[in-house]
Amino acid sequence: MADTNYDLIVLGSGPGGYVAAIRAAQLGLKTAIVERENLGGICLNWGCIPTKALLRSAEIYHYMQHAGDYGLIAQQISADIDAVVKRSRGVAKQLSQGVAFLMKKHKISVHMGEGKLTAPGKLEVKGEKGSETLTAKNIIVATGARARDLPFAPADGKRIWTYRHALVPPEMPKKLLVIGSGAIGIEFASFYSDMGAEVTVVEMLDRLVPVEDADVSAFLEKQLKKQGMTILTGAGVEELKATASGVTAKIKTKDGKTESAEFSHAIVAIGIVPNTENIGLEALGVKTTKGHIDTDVMCRTNVPGIWAIGDVTAPPWLAHKAMHESVIAVEAIAGNHPHAMDPRNIPGCTYCRPQIASVGLTEAKAKELGYEVKAGTFPFIGNGKAIALGEAEGFTKTVFDAKTGELLGAHMIGAEVTELIQGYTIGKTAELVEDDFISTVFPHPTLSETMHEGVLAAFGRPLHI
Repeated sequence: MADTNYDLIVLGSGPGGYVAAIRAAQLGLKTAIVERENLGGICLNWGCIPTKALLRSAEIYHYMQHAGDYGLIAQQISADIDAVVKRSRGVAKQLSQGVAFLMKKHKISVHMGEGKLTAPGKLEVKGEKGSETLTAKNIIVATGARARDLPFAPADGKRIWTYRHALVPPEMPKKLLVIGSGAIGIEFASFYSDMGAEVTVVEMLDRLVPVEDADVSAFLEKQLKKQGMTILTGAGVEELKATASGVTAKIKTKDGKTESAEFSHAIVAIGIVPNTENIGLEALGVKTTKGHIDTDVMCRTNVPGIWAIGDVTAPPWLAHKAMHESVIAVEAIAGNHPHAMDPRNIPGCTYCRPQIASVGLTEAKAKELGYEVKAGTFPFIGNGKAIALGEAEGFTKTVFDAKTGELLGAHMIGAEVTELIQGYTIGKTAELVEDDFISTVFPHPTLSETMHEGVLAAFGRPLHI
């Protein structure tokens, strides 16, 4: 009989789960990880990574179509959606195999199957070869979440899609309806639009990407309309019916009118549902709120020895948040004293065209909280590198506390801002003030100079506008 007693068991192998297992092994804990589907979880297999692979193909296709803008000639340009999807799946497979290698490297025991908590310190795993019971003093729940369906129109994978269906489309949509304008919805809207689909986005709130700063939302809407998308904010889909040839939607617009429209396909991106069913939480008395597991700042649940991280817990539901939580939880389990994570220092990224990245408070939220605010915006048109790249549409916005000089938030939209935002995130984590940013030397010519100018603009001294 194989040894089934561990120091730590991790239920779920997504970014939070596999990082937790690796850190535990590094700290000398005998560790097991349980996964029901694919190592790497949703992010590596059906989320962050394959989506970015699709978006990269769309980005290159866009550049090929605009080769003349760069003094180049490209003729007979076309796209093969099957080949694009195949590349995306190959990227996901490579990374999943990479996680398997890391498990082996760190001597982490991998158990494939459905895991369920049966008692404190006990986890039953049902796999293809039968059931086994694993034991450990500590168990981390990292089961993630799944797409939320419309209650009146569940996804069928043919005409009505969730993100999983949209990653492996049975055909290229001609006229696509995207319901929801969060990161997932907008990224797929951007991908399919760049690949040639006619796209309509419906958002029930009054602006796109509503968690972002209002200026970013307004700029994005302008850019997406310029690209040919139809944007309906303050609107809702009241009915969605699949037919043999497409979908029929009844959309209530912001003026209160209900209109019917025909589409070839629809993507539903209205949020997530935590994977907390049938894993034994109720029997053990683990507390949840709207299905999401309640935890303290060290990721402990109310039940001793049971911890939870990632999308199965409170927002923001981001892979990098799950990874960071996993290290906090494991360090605490090992008896160390990790720092709690400040949610205000977690960056958010949306990989549409143009990209969006932000960290901290929006200008409106900062004012709502009573801060005296200094805010500044610097447009990409004033940046030499952006002009040279042919990517001069965008801006960097900073929000400071006027009294202390604390950076409260940073908001960016434009080329490669998802790679730039970490500079502001480090600044917030290190509690830098405006003079620290102003006195920092930024290399020239780079897009990062917009970050410097964004700070200067907040204090009335931008150099290039």
